[in-house]
Amino acid sequence: MQTTIGLTPSFKTVDSIILLLDDKGTIPPGLFSPAESDFIKKELKAERKTIVINQYKRLIAIYQPAYKKDLNALREACRKAGDGFLGGLNKAKAKRVVVADMAGNHDTALAVAEGLALGNYQFLKYRKERKKEENSLHEIAVYSKGLKAEKVKQLQNTVEAVWACRTLVNEPQSFLTATQLSKEFVKLGKAGGFKVNVLTKGRIKALKMGGLLSVNAGSIEPPTFTIMEYKPRNAKNKKPIVLIGKGVVYDTGGLSLKPTPNSMDYMKSDMAGGAAVACAMYAVAKSKLPVHVVALVPATDNRPSENAYTPGDVVTMMSGHTVEVLNTDAEGRMILADALHYAKKYKPELVLDFATLTGAAAMAIGPYGIVAMGTATEKQRTQLREAGEAVYERLAELPFWDEYDDLIRSDIADMKNIGGPIGGAITAGKFLQRYTDYPWMHFDIAGPSYLHGPSSYRGKGGTGVAVRFLLEFLGGL
Repeated sequence: MQTTIGLTPSFKTVDSIILLLDDKGTIPPGLFSPAESDFIKKELKAERKTIVINQYKRLIAIYQPAYKKDLNALREACRKAGDGFLGGLNKAKAKRVVVADMAGNHDTALAVAEGLALGNYQFLKYRKERKKEENSLHEIAVYSKGLKAEKVKQLQNTVEAVWACRTLVNEPQSFLTATQLSKEFVKLGKAGGFKVNVLTKGRIKALKMGGLLSVNAGSIEPPTFTIMEYKPRNAKNKKPIVLIGKGVVYDTGGLSLKPTPNSMDYMKSDMAGGAAVACAMYAVAKSKLPVHVVALVPATDNRPSENAYTPGDVVTMMSGHTVEVLNTDAEGRMILADALHYAKKYKPELVLDFATLTGAAAMAIGPYGIVAMGTATEKQRTQLREAGEAVYERLAELPFWDEYDDLIRSDIADMKNIGGPIGGAITAGKFLQRYTDYPWMHFDIAGPSYLHGPSSYRGKGGTGVAVRFLLEFLGGL
């Protein structure tokens, strides 16, 4: 059940309330009994920032944000606080909660609502008792003087996009083949209001997308290449922003078979980059952002059967470059390379690619941020970095020195598809760079895209990482 977010003109209702106090701790009259008011004052005096009052028919959670914090840190603390109240609300079977802002601070009110909504996500499709397991909370109302409905609607669109992304990432490959993934993108296009064109295997062959075709050669399932576009009349950018997402719906490693456990088990999530760019497109179009955006998702699974490509093969890419394949588990860069070359036809202002590309990126920074590198301008990098900080999907930019190019030189082809034991995330980026001639950034989301344990409002399983980051960046252009 989706969680809806809306505005409300009042908070003195029978609903459960999350009361955001001002920095003086002013308690609004009429909500509490004298005994409850005395208790709250004592707790605030003892510097308790979170207090919960159970009035039996409803819960009232009192939270005093640390307003003097840096704005980005304040927002993140409020998101986590919102998520922290969820357990009590759902246990109390609350269906609706009002976030009541007493400080006139729209940022904190929206952030608490965001944490509530994102934390309330569940993936219960395959659970027999899913009706019993569903969270009770399904409506969040925000009371904050002067807050515009448009801001709340944008937050609703963002939450819907993140939920959709998480669901795609959580779906097993038994359902989400490359063909089905493209069908899900078509549904998003119809719901959001953007164009979707799906290229099937015949067209992919005609375009000579050698990278995508070679990875797909080991599968009985055909590949797809999905093109999505949103171009409003009032677009600020004359040349489009192009988003590219890796769409490997399941990765066995191919003939370079992954060891198991803890390596192949969760490879249904290897299409998280593709899901992120498609779901960001949904929210961009639904929010009617004045920006021309194109998204490209090459999709396939990577199997060791049929006529699987082998270590030692030389593959001719769509660009005409040749690649010596030394590891079939380095498949993501093979399919992204064709998409990056295809993007040249748009003469883009900027290209951003998102992929669960390397274990090296995950090992480098863990699930705490996104590894980034590329050739974007300093202004573009600053905008991207600030967007990441604002939604707490922070960027860790790695060096992109020319010396790393030497590590992917091949004796028999234009390049190798792996670079050896050092700088694995960077050499993967260097491989991709060969297919670009425009400002470009590569984002390796291998660390934060799928979590094996709960992490506040990010939940467990698919996180939907990069959706909020993209919307913050595109909305700020």
